[in-house]
Amino acid sequence: MPAASVKEYTFTWEGTDRKGMRVKGESIGPSDSVIRLSLRKQGINPLRVNRKTVLFSGNKKIKGQDIAAFSRQLATMMGAGVPLVQALEIVGRGNPNPSMSRMILDIRVNVQAGNSLAESLARHPRYFDELYVNLVNAGERSGALETLLEKIATYKEKTEAIKKKVKKALTYPAAVIVVAIIVTTILLYFVVPQFASLFQSFGGNLPAFTQMVVNLSNFVRDEWWVIGGIAIAAVVAFIQAHRRSLEFRRAIDRMMIKAPIVGDILYKSAVARFARTLATMFTAGVPLVEALESVAKAAGNIVFTEGILNMRNKVATGQQLQLAMQQSGIFPAMATQMVGIGEDAGALDTMCSKVADFYEEEVDIKVDNLSTLLEPLIMVILGILVGGLVVAMYLPIFNLGKAI
Repeated sequence: MPAASVKEYTFTWEGTDRKGMRVKGESIGPSDSVIRLSLRKQGINPLRVNRKTVLFSGNKKIKGQDIAAFSRQLATMMGAGVPLVQALEIVGRGNPNPSMSRMILDIRVNVQAGNSLAESLARHPRYFDELYVNLVNAGERSGALETLLEKIATYKEKTEAIKKKVKKALTYPAAVIVVAIIVTTILLYFVVPQFASLFQSFGGNLPAFTQMVVNLSNFVRDEWWVIGGIAIAAVVAFIQAHRRSLEFRRAIDRMMIKAPIVGDILYKSAVARFARTLATMFTAGVPLVEALESVAKAAGNIVFTEGILNMRNKVATGQQLQLAMQQSGIFPAMATQMVGIGEDAGALDTMCSKVADFYEEEVDIKVDNLSTLLEPLIMVILGILVGGLVVAMYLPIFNLGKAI
């Protein structure tokens, strides 16, 4: 059962340890009986257990960077020799995000109760996906949890960094479009009607361009509810189609990676994510076929997901990964060649890390250059919209001056 559907509470307790010394503290769990059982397993005889506050309601947002920071902090604590339960306690109590703090302490309670860290993380699938849980599980089974936590922390930091860069790349043009629509709407709704009432006193026919703008302004003012309804219906239809139709998602994802300006950023970020995830999985000792399945789920683009799953099927029959990548047709030649070198040299994880580093740097450069590339486009768009409306409004005045 997902943890978000189970209420957890903070309990204050007092008891005696094995030496008969009085101890007290706070623990998290679903009931006082669970807390008492957990304390007895630690050698503490509970004398008093009282519920303090509700712990986890699941309604506050936990971001990807919170998970990345948690991964690094836990890896650092474990690397310093701090026991897992104590490390979770320290990281949880010191986290500035209350929801994240509560979730970490919930994980600590489950580990304290005898569950593995992977099982405890799996109770929060919204924040710890199958890939994350599998990597932790591999570390626990191999006895190299500290090393794997370091790898996971690096992986999460890199993937979150690339997501932030991609989001930045998409936000900038979206903001330009929104500003242009808002400015145009304000001019059509408030400014143009003022000029239209002035033009009525002139008499005669308005220039065609001006008349077209006035008609558009009248439509916006009179039929704004139709425009709003169509816009809302379009958004709802898009969301539903994206959720229900595989073909629609495939078409959108394919269009995104081929779009001008931002398409190259999205494509290279997908290649970097593939390489980074595969390197992390392979370093953890996960077999290549199983690793490719996890990589496909973390691809973030259905075109890459389907291509990687097809590669997995070919690799499972004995085909080399390099050849499977070439036949997929979705990976650049340089990435394919470097993976081939890594396969031949027995250093696939190292080469995949180098591929990821290269394409992450490419994405970084592309995003930094995006604002420079879009500045002329912004000027053109705003110039056409605002300048066009201004010209349309002043054309009748110019014509009147000529007539006089």
